[in-house]
Amino acid sequence: MPTAAELADRLLRGQTLLADTPDHLLEVVGVLESYGIVLDAYSRNLIFQAERQFLKPFPVFRFFDGDLSPAKIWRHLIHDRINFEYAEYCQKAMLWHGTGGMDAYFDSEAFIANCAAIIRHKRRDPLLAVLAPLFPAFLPELIRSAATTHALGQFWRVMSDLFLDLAEAERDGRVRSIPAVVEFLKQGLVAAAGLPIHYGVNLGDSHFWVLPPEAGLTFLADVAVPYVEAVFLRGMPFLGTVSFNAQAQQISHDQAQFAYGALYADPLPTMGAGIPPSLLMQDMYRNLPEPLHRWYLERTRGEGDVRVKICGSFQKSMFCVTNAAIAGTLPHPLASGDPAEQAANRAYAEAWATRLAAGRTDCLAG
Repeated sequence: MPTAAELADRLLRGQTLLADTPDHLLEVVGVLESYGIVLDAYSRNLIFQAERQFLKPFPVFRFFDGDLSPAKIWRHLIHDRINFEYAEYCQKAMLWHGTGGMDAYFDSEAFIANCAAIIRHKRRDPLLAVLAPLFPAFLPELIRSAATTHALGQFWRVMSDLFLDLAEAERDGRVRSIPAVVEFLKQGLVAAAGLPIHYGVNLGDSHFWVLPPEAGLTFLADVAVPYVEAVFLRGMPFLGTVSFNAQAQQISHDQAQFAYGALYADPLPTMGAGIPPSLLMQDMYRNLPEPLHRWYLERTRGEGDVRVKICGSFQKSMFCVTNAAIAGTLPHPLASGDPAEQAANRAYAEAWATRLAAGRTDCLAG
C-alpha cells in the first residue's frame, strides 16, 4: 500500500494513482459504463422526487417515477428493480455533512425568504398547516433536503453521460490506457465545472425558486467536490460495522474525520446502502457489460463473489475519478516553475494524499 508521500508524488508528477494495466483498463471502463447506466436511473428518480414529490408528507411512491402500473408495483415488491435507497444514502450524506457553496447558501437570508414564501403557500395543506407552527425548522429542513436531492440529480446526470461517453471512447480506440481514462474524466469535469445548478418548484399556478440562478451555484465547486467529500471520503457509519454506543467512542465527534466513504469500504456483500455500497453493486451487476462479466467469471469463485469483485473494480474507478478531480482543481499548472505555485500545488496534493492513503489503496497496484 503506497504511503501518503508516494501518492502525493504521483499526483505532482502527473502520474495516475491506479497502475496502468490492461486488466485495470477493462475493469475501470466496464464498471463505469455499468455505473453510468445506473446513474441515469438514479438521476431521473432524484429529479422526479424533488419536482413531483416536493413536501409530500408521505412520499411512499417516490421510487416509481410516476409510473404506478401494476407491473411496476409488483417488480418493486419482489425487488426486481433499481435500488434507489443507495441514491438516498448519498443524498443524505451530502445534506448531513454540508460542505461547499450550496450548504452556505442554505444559511443565507435569500434562501430563508424563499422557504418562507413556499411554506406560506403550502400551508393550504391541512397537515403542513399544523406542522409549520409546531415545528418551525421542520419544513425548511425538508426544503434543504429537496434542494440537495435535485442538485445531486443534476450532478449524476452529467456523470452518467461522461461515463457512457468514456465507454464509447474506449470502444472506438480514443482511450487505450489508465492515464487516458483519467485525462478523459478530467476534461469532462473541467468542461462541466461552470454549469449552473438551480432548482425551482411549481405549486399550483405559482413558481418558486429554491436554488435560484442568482445564487451562482455551479457544478464542480458546489456539488461535485462536496459529493466527493461526503460520499467518497466521509460517508456515514453503517449499522454493524461500528458501535453507536457513545462510551465506546468508535465514532469520531468530528465529522471531518469520518472515513466511511466508498474509498475506505471493505468489499463485503452486506446488501446495504451504506458501507460497503453493495446495493449499488447489485444495480451495477444487473447492467454489467459482457466483457467485464466474462472477466469476473474467469476469476476465483465466478458468480459466487461477483459483487465483491464489482466493489473492488468500483473502488479502482473511483480512485480514477478522484485522480481526475484533483488534477482538474490543482491551484496551478504542474509545469509551473514558480516556487510559490509549486508549493501551493504540493500542499494541495499532500492534503489529498494524506486522506487517500488511509483508503483501500491496496487496489491501486498492478
